[in-house]
Amino acid sequence: MTHAELSHSAEGRTAAESAATALVGQTTGAQWLSRYSASLMGVFCTPQRVLVRGAGCLVWDADGKEYLDLLGGIAVNALGHAHPFVTSVISSQLATLGHVSNFFTSPTQVALAEKLLALVHAPAGSKVFFANSGTEAVEAAFKLARRNATGPDGAPRTKIIALEGAFHGRTMGALALTAKEAYRAPFEPLPGGVVHIPFGDVAALEAAIDETVAAVFLEPIQGEAGVRPLPAGYLKAAREATTNAGALLILDEVQTGIGRTGKWLASEDAGIVPDAVTLAKGLGGGFPIGALVTFGEPVSTLLGAGQHGSTFGGNPVATAAALATLHAIESQRVLENVATVGNYLRTGLAAVDGVTEVRGEGLLIGFDLDADVAPAVVTAGLDAGFIVNSPGPRTIRLAPPLILTTDQAATFLAALPALLKTAKDAQ
Repeated sequence: MTHAELSHSAEGRTAAESAATALVGQTTGAQWLSRYSASLMGVFCTPQRVLVRGAGCLVWDADGKEYLDLLGGIAVNALGHAHPFVTSVISSQLATLGHVSNFFTSPTQVALAEKLLALVHAPAGSKVFFANSGTEAVEAAFKLARRNATGPDGAPRTKIIALEGAFHGRTMGALALTAKEAYRAPFEPLPGGVVHIPFGDVAALEAAIDETVAAVFLEPIQGEAGVRPLPAGYLKAAREATTNAGALLILDEVQTGIGRTGKWLASEDAGIVPDAVTLAKGLGGGFPIGALVTFGEPVSTLLGAGQHGSTFGGNPVATAAALATLHAIESQRVLENVATVGNYLRTGLAAVDGVTEVRGEGLLIGFDLDADVAPAVVTAGLDAGFIVNSPGPRTIRLAPPLILTTDQAATFLAALPALLKTAKDAQ
């Protein structure tokens, strides 16, 4: 039985519905939201819905409404919801060995590190550090950059380069790399030395990189900025400039990695070897995990014993979940599906009246509208049973599970003209 068949069989749905009912009782969405407001810190604003269960690319809320999930927990649920193989592996590992701290290791931790190094074609001497999230992986990379502290003749390296529009996380080091002023201003002073340069401008990049630069942080595709891919040739120019200056090239593939673009890394076709890559989101198939992969022995030895760590990072359950996710992606030919369905969606979106531009690769897609109605499209989509995201007033982002089918994509394409009309009528 396939994942889709298992997820949507009568037996599977009945069991899931029973479990959800047992957990949440008969409480309505409005009642849950009232309790949410009374008990949770308001850093996320009011949740749009209270979701209680999922199967494949579908989720259901506390009031029983069904949605096609085209956001995937913001590019996290690579194999959809309640994937039977991943959930069975997590359950089995937790029943065997859950947490041991990093005074010890486990077979799943070692096996996952080896698997990641193989998937990204890392050279001899490369290493992996495991964390619990994307921002933690970036924090580790930030500290790695700080260790590249001395240039020629002992001159200090005091700068780190990032791009305008960048989003690298919200912890303090990652926030220093993030460009959005609204995120940064309440928490200044941030760790110093970070310089943001214009997005996609090779001349500006080359002018900014000299022997005072410790590292350059780049997202191959900026997700939070509206799914903006770096121009062709940009990564190669960055690699040449950083190599010449002795700076590190660190790629943030937290959102773009692990099959999101139809490849293990969005950067793998650029013809370069970075110094480090950060991963998270889809790596655990919904289970929290992050990773910093360092390429080659010199970079991999910059951080020594005691200079970084994580209590939960690389725990047996998280690494087992990631191994199961990678195995499913490989064995079920998911990368081929990403390319096929992604091409189908982008072609279909480009033909919709009111869509002015379509960007992205694989199943990380952004499309712009001809009016500032993107938030209203999100609301109309929810009412119609679709979950999408608006990173800007005219931009919609799609990052669905990598197992999305063309039939499911077609339902969204068919509904989109009406969603746009509803959104515009509401203005």
